[in-house]
Amino acid sequence: MASAGGPTPPTPPSAPAPAASPASGSTRRQLPSFLVIGVLSTLFYLLLFVVARWFTGPQAANLIALAVSAVANTAANRRFTFGVTGSEGMIRHQLQGAVAFVIGLGLSAGALALLDLAVPDASRVVEVAGLVAANGLATVARFLLLKVWVFRSKPSGLSDS
Repeated sequence: MASAGGPTPPTPPSAPAPAASPASGSTRRQLPSFLVIGVLSTLFYLLLFVVARWFTGPQAANLIALAVSAVANTAANRRFTFGVTGSEGMIRHQLQGAVAFVIGLGLSAGALALLDLAVPDASRVVEVAGLVAANGLATVARFLLLKVWVFRSKPSGLSDS
């Protein structure tokens, strides 16, 4: 406060607001990016699956295709959906993303096993349709895991140790 008739002292600059964690973005902002990456990853996965099916069985083809596409998916979501750049935490993020991979593998392997029981000589088109359904469920689990665990917001002042 200024004294009567005296000059007003300068106000100290306000402290900068703490930077928001990259994952603290709204789901509304993150979902479109996640969906685009998910569609592209699914197409990549299905292409890898169909190619691998030329030389191996459905379960091995699924494992190969899912492993390759999951690494690419986690990297893309890390950068574009959750805005995490740089190499800090990259290995940890991929290892945490492996949990989503295991869930997706369980769902897709289960779908192929059920399909084999129900339709032992299913065509590739039927296999792919079953995998698309299983991947739909895995996608929901993946988004939730990435948002609330892998790229979650950290309270200010806490480090990532």
